[in-house]
Amino acid sequence: MSLHASSTRIADVLATLYTAFAPLRVDVRRKADFEQSGRIIIGSLRRDPADVEAWGPGLAGQSAIVYCAHGRSVSQSICQRLLALGASASYLEGGYAAWLEVGGPTAAWRAPLQAAPSRWVTRERPKIDRIACPWLIRRFLDPQAEFYYVPTAVVREEARRLSAEPYDIPDVSLSHVGERCSFDAFIKHFDLQAPGLDALATIVRGADTAQPQLAVQAPGLLAISLGLSANFTDDHALIEQGMVLYDALYTWCRSAGIESHDWKPTTMEVRA
Repeated sequence: MSLHASSTRIADVLATLYTAFAPLRVDVRRKADFEQSGRIIIGSLRRDPADVEAWGPGLAGQSAIVYCAHGRSVSQSICQRLLALGASASYLEGGYAAWLEVGGPTAAWRAPLQAAPSRWVTRERPKIDRIACPWLIRRFLDPQAEFYYVPTAVVREEARRLSAEPYDIPDVSLSHVGERCSFDAFIKHFDLQAPGLDALATIVRGADTAQPQLAVQAPGLLAISLGLSANFTDDHALIEQGMVLYDALYTWCRSAGIESHDWKPTTMEVRA
C-alpha cells in the first residue's frame, strides 16, 4: 500500500522554529540546487536525496519535515520513503523557494557542517560562551551536533583525533576577536540573521567579556551561568541545562521583552 505524503505549512514551521519542540528539518534538495544557494534553512540537516536508503533508517521514530527546491517531486518522494521506514514525515509546502519568499531565516553552509553529525570541541568546564555556542549550533545549524569538552592543553590534539572543529580557544576561526566573543564569531561565520539574535548576542557578549554595561541582562546571565557551573560537575549535563536557559532567554529577546511584570498584591480587590 502506498503511503500518502502530507504537507506542512511554512507558518506552522515558523511557529516552533526556535524551540526545543521544533520538528527536525531535512534539506533534500538535489545537489545542483543545494550548491547553487550554499545555504540551508536554519537548524536543518543536509542529506543527499539519492542516498535516502542509507540515512533514512536513522530517522525512524522521529518527526521530520523535508524540503526540496519547490516542494514537489523530490521532497514528496523522500517523504513517502521516510514514512515507509517508520518516520513521521511531511514535506514543506513550496520548499526552499517559498521559505525565502516569506523571509524565513537561513544559514550559510560552511565546512564544519559537512560532517554528519558535525563535531565541536572546546575547553572543559564551560560557563557562558562555551554553552551559548552549542545552543546556537543545535538550534540554528545542526540539531544532531556532538560536543566535546577537554582540558585546555589538548583541545587541538583532540580536535584532530575526533575530526572536530575547535572553538573558543586562541588562533582558531571561531573564537574571540577584539571585544567580540565566540558567540559573535559563529553568527558572523554562518551569516545568521534571525529576530532577536542580535539582542541575545549583546547579552552573551556583555556577560562573557566583563562588559555588563552592554545589556542590563548581562550580569544576570553571568550569575546564573556561574551558578549552573557550580551545581553541575558533568559538562554534558551542564550543557543540557544551558539549553533550557538559552531557549528561555532567546524567547524573551524575540518577544517576551515587551511584557511587563508589576503585579502588586496590595491592589487586589478583596471580596467576601
